[in-house]
Amino acid sequence: MSNEVLGTDVVVQIGIIVKDIEKAVEEFSKIFDVEKPEIIITDVYEKAHTEYRNNPTSARAKLAFFKNFKNIEIEFIEPDQNPSTWREFLDKHGEGIHHLGFLVKGSDEIIEKFKKLGVNVVQRGDYTGGRYTYLDSFDKVKFIIELLENF
Repeated sequence: MSNEVLGTDVVVQIGIIVKDIEKAVEEFSKIFDVEKPEIIITDVYEKAHTEYRNNPTSARAKLAFFKNFKNIEIEFIEPDQNPSTWREFLDKHGEGIHHLGFLVKGSDEIIEKFKKLGVNVVQRGDYTGGRYTYLDSFDKVKFIIELLENF
């Protein structure tokens, strides 16, 4: 059964903010006996078009995606010092679960539904093959909602 706001009831990703991605990936790999994924860096502004609180930002992050679990991806995120929801989370809360990600279609319509619930966009950007939107839901549900829309 699909959620009426999101159009899905499947969480596809858990995003975790860390201070040291190399250490976090190493420990996670050991504990769960899984292969270490490649650590990548998000694209520059000119390609990612990253906006944080409605302003362009040159924020980037190191990312690692564990795809070893059925139906869910574990993402580690180490932010740089530039303004972003990742940096804000690390500065305010320390390391921990930042977001739950949902694969959606029609993110613009979903964003409008969330606005009516008092949940607005905090950050958005593009990635190869799609775009992401973080919704500022932390005060309400204690995590950020991420919309992932592939094209």
